Amino acid sequence: MQIKKGKEEIIYLLNRAIERYETETGMPVVQNTNRKNYEGLAKRLSEISNQLPETAIQFGHIPYESDKQKNQGEYPFRKYDITGGQIKDALMGLVANPRPFLVDTCYIYVYGVGRQSFEKNPTDPLLMAESDQTDAAPAPSYSLLQENQQLKRTIAQLKSQSLDPSHQKKRYRVGWVLLSLGLALLAATGWYQRHQAKMQWESAKQAFNLLPYAPTQAEIDSLEGIWMCYIGSPQARLSDPNRYHKVVTNLIEIKYQNGYFSYNRYGASFNHTGYIQLEAPGIASIHSRVINKQGAVESPRHSLLRLEKNKPFLNAISASWSFDVGEQNRIIGIRELYQKLGKGGEVEEVINSVENASCQCKIIRWKKNNRDTQTFFLKNISLDSLKNESMRALINENSILLKDIADTIILQH
Repeated sequence: MQIKKGKEEIIYLLNRAIERYETETGMPVVQNTNRKNYEGLAKRLSEISNQLPETAIQFGHIPYESDKQKNQGEYPFRKYDITGGQIKDALMGLVANPRPFLVDTCYIYVYGVGRQSFEKNPTDPLLMAESDQTDAAPAPSYSLLQENQQLKRTIAQLKSQSLDPSHQKKRYRVGWVLLSLGLALLAATGWYQRHQAKMQWESAKQAFNLLPYAPTQAEIDSLEGIWMCYIGSPQARLSDPNRYHKVVTNLIEIKYQNGYFSYNRYGASFNHTGYIQLEAPGIASIHSRVINKQGAVESPRHSLLRLEKNKPFLNAISASWSFDVGEQNRIIGIRELYQKLGKGGEVEEVINSVENASCQCKIIRWKKNNRDTQTFFLKNISLDSLKNESMRALINENSILLKDIADTIILQH
């Protein structure tokens, strides 16, 4: 018995290589006609193929001449580089005689030895050919592309036979065969796409630490609702000569949904949107960004908040911005104070009213479930106007941390 060769060999080897790559990286390789999908695997194989001139004895493969430009060139322009396009074409059965260095590289990546060494001591019976092989033989593979091509050839053959009078009686049965094949392919394709999507989602959840902890009902009740947030960021705005001892009020609406919390913040000048997730018991991570007409990410913020019982207000430590004009919009570290007002009802912003012009502020109405309405006038105010002295001490000018050391940003009176 001999080892398979040509299309059948390289298709099988590449599928085994894809399996190993997905296991090593946790990243799925979507097998379609987009060569970009195969670039990660191609770069991994190129790390092996570019060493072939020095590894003939080590791995037991045919000798390869050295690449004099190896150290000067970059991927994919070196002599033995493997590209995503080469892998795509080989998987689709378009390559009758694959390049020897691609074949040897796949053997080394999957089995740890070159083709010559593998042929002396084969360890995979699926690579053994029962008889002399020709390129006309079908190329079995668990690639959907190959299954689809094989199905097309089967359908064409059945249609040709159906035109022969001797096969007229079989047309009914052929129709059922075609229908069954089509349904089987559709089911296989659907399962494969769902499997790939699940793998991508699981990989993203792990990489981005999404939904690592399921909050308890007590934690949901504690965090969900309407909050007032006091922030000292105006004290770091160079464009405001009267920024000393300033604080801005924000109204925040937090709602629980599917393991995380939606976060909508109404500020004096602009609004934020984002989400909150509990990283661990009582530890909330708040991500938000400024809402704009383009839908682009602007001034992203990240805060950490500990849920504490029987506290009049909660402290959040934030990586935030001064929200100044242009390049003066500086990254700052800042403390923010959250004070819960209640739960339920609807929040709406009042726009283009006489009240807006009169107060020169943003007006937010909270329509409570008991049909009462509470109105908030959001604007920059004096820190000393806060009645709670402990709150003033937490968000004064000494609470702001600047990214770059400077003496002129935070005013000291």
